[in-house]
Amino acid sequence: MKKFAGFMLVLGIASALSGCGGRADGSGRPVLVTMLVLGNKPVNGRMETVLAEENKIFREKLNAELALQYIEWADWQTNYQLAIAAGDSSIDLIVTATDWLFAWEIARKGGFMPLSEELLKTNAPRTWAAIPEDHWDLCSQDGAIWFIPEDQYSQFTNHGMYWRKDWGARGGVAQVRNFEELEAYFDAVKRYHPEAYPWDVSALDIPYGILGGYLTTYTNTQVILGTATGNYNIFLYDTDDPYTVLSYMDVDAFLDSARMMDRWAKKGFWREDVLNYRTDTREMMFAGLSGADQHHTMTYYTNTRPTMDRLQPRSDLQFFYWGQANKNVNKDLLTHGAMALSAYSRNPGRALQVYDMLRNDKTIYMLHNYGIEGTDYVMNADGTLGRPDGWTPETDGLGTNFWAGRMDEFEPVNESWWNGTQDLIKELNSFAKEYPLGKLAFDNTRVAAEMAAIGDVCSTYIPALSYGKNGNVDKAVADFYAALKMAGYDKVKAEIQAQLDTLKAAGEK
Repeated sequence: MKKFAGFMLVLGIASALSGCGGRADGSGRPVLVTMLVLGNKPVNGRMETVLAEENKIFREKLNAELALQYIEWADWQTNYQLAIAAGDSSIDLIVTATDWLFAWEIARKGGFMPLSEELLKTNAPRTWAAIPEDHWDLCSQDGAIWFIPEDQYSQFTNHGMYWRKDWGARGGVAQVRNFEELEAYFDAVKRYHPEAYPWDVSALDIPYGILGGYLTTYTNTQVILGTATGNYNIFLYDTDDPYTVLSYMDVDAFLDSARMMDRWAKKGFWREDVLNYRTDTREMMFAGLSGADQHHTMTYYTNTRPTMDRLQPRSDLQFFYWGQANKNVNKDLLTHGAMALSAYSRNPGRALQVYDMLRNDKTIYMLHNYGIEGTDYVMNADGTLGRPDGWTPETDGLGTNFWAGRMDEFEPVNESWWNGTQDLIKELNSFAKEYPLGKLAFDNTRVAAEMAAIGDVCSTYIPALSYGKNGNVDKAVADFYAALKMAGYDKVKAEIQAQLDTLKAAGEK
């Protein structure tokens, strides 16, 4: 199969570099370029209408058309990788990332097409010229570029908990900057708002990691990106010594976090059947039936806070981000969003041409990300982007989810964003650290079986530990550690350390 994929790759690159017009079959019909994106496919028809407008331009400029294929949020981690591994030649562009979308792992498995300088310069010249050499270096391994970074878009996606200041005030809670204060807030919700759960959390939220959030807040540890075992990130580094691998087993605070979650479960902060419960926690919060929701900074200021201001006008929704008290926050990777080419794409050159326009042509950029002016958005006299009367994201959202080439240059200030957005970003920028291991492209080849086994152990123990469903919590943590050892934890940890040592040595040369 690898030989076949490699043969097809050579043919694809040769075709791309030839600059051939029309379809690969010579019919002259527009080339269909399909992009794999993350998110639930919108059902309101706006995405299809906007793509039809984009495709008028793509047909004129490139003799191409763009289509979107969605990986919906239900079991997205598995389905995303399966869609790429299937070798579907109808998929061309793939939204990816090195921290949450397995980019390096997929590249090693042959899912992405290597991008030569010639291929990029020929078909995406504006993108090639705009990205600095060191940013291309972050996307390179073994002499090849594997994806294009979303490196000219400012964002923070560090996670934390959203909470209602109005409900906290009822119980004398004026601020939440750590987990003890969060517990006091949940106590207040439990006492004064029996119609709601303090946190009506769903089992779908488990991989986001309340336990990991606790560690970020009470230690100087951060996750070593690219070392996830299944849906769980248990391998860490200390910000004072980033080249030494740690894990949940090495940090005493992990037991403290599990004990706290056990106490919260006994207090009834979430449902008894939390491990099997399915809901949209954010929608429950919007309806006044959950006192909290957990996600990241950008979701807070672009969507959740403005929506709560509209639906729950006195809520004064706040954001307690993990690591707030000890200022243990990282800036986003430049490859938190990235664009790759499928190894099986029949039209890699044309796909890159489409991407180059999506990223660099303002007309296409605004169409794809915001829609049709006057229908999907309006530009206000002060230059901010607004929405037509009656527009709501729930019923009218575009949902194209282009998270692999956004540009500050074209991004309008959105009138709907929370008016404290710039202050929050300024606060985070004042102390947030750069991720020190950006060049680590962890290769799990020698420990793939052990990592899979560890993933199974994590999926057995971490959900119950996260939500206090394990009986004797101290024994459960001890059993978890013992199961990790049996699964090959020591071998995996040693392999991660060896690759960190190599990375450190390369940087010292």
